[in-house]
Amino acid sequence: MMNKEKIGRLPVLDKHQQLIGIVTKRDLLKAGPSPATSLDMYEISYLLSKLKVESIMERKVITVEEHEVVEEAARIMADEGISCLPVMKRSLLVGIITDTDLFRVFINAFGARHPGVRLTFSMTERPGQLARLAQAIADQGGNIVSFVSSEGDDLSRRRGTLKITGLSRDDVAAIVNTLPDTEAEDIRE
Repeated sequence: MMNKEKIGRLPVLDKHQQLIGIVTKRDLLKAGPSPATSLDMYEISYLLSKLKVESIMERKVITVEEHEVVEEAARIMADEGISCLPVMKRSLLVGIITDTDLFRVFINAFGARHPGVRLTFSMTERPGQLARLAQAIADQGGNIVSFVSSEGDDLSRRRGTLKITGLSRDDVAAIVNTLPDTEAEDIRE
């Protein structure tokens, strides 16, 4: 089923539709015989036909509620070293979020599918700094299609990444150079 549907993990439900585990491709591979086995193909097939999902599934399943914010799901997955989280509505399984889903969010947040100029910058952490940069970009005819912010190397500065359309790399560099307390770390098309 996993190969047919091109998925790497499946939630396991009991007869009452309650989540009782999760099985991954890795679990299935670990359950199979070693390539160095002396068993013949018929013996392997017989043994595998007796193997049940319940014997190889992970029973300790971490879940999130359906209204949880995506960054909290990502934090849980990173902290726990897991590649997916079943999504619950109370005790009902309503979905699953995977590392691939988070990659899609990351791609969208950074505007990776939009052509334009990518500006990574740092600026003093002070009210109005970002507004001044955004206004300067708009004044020159640029449009910000994505913005991602993170902590800088020290707490007095904020790091940001913008994807900007309607301006060239040189235009963006000129804008940043006119703003006090703002430094370009990287500008690329």
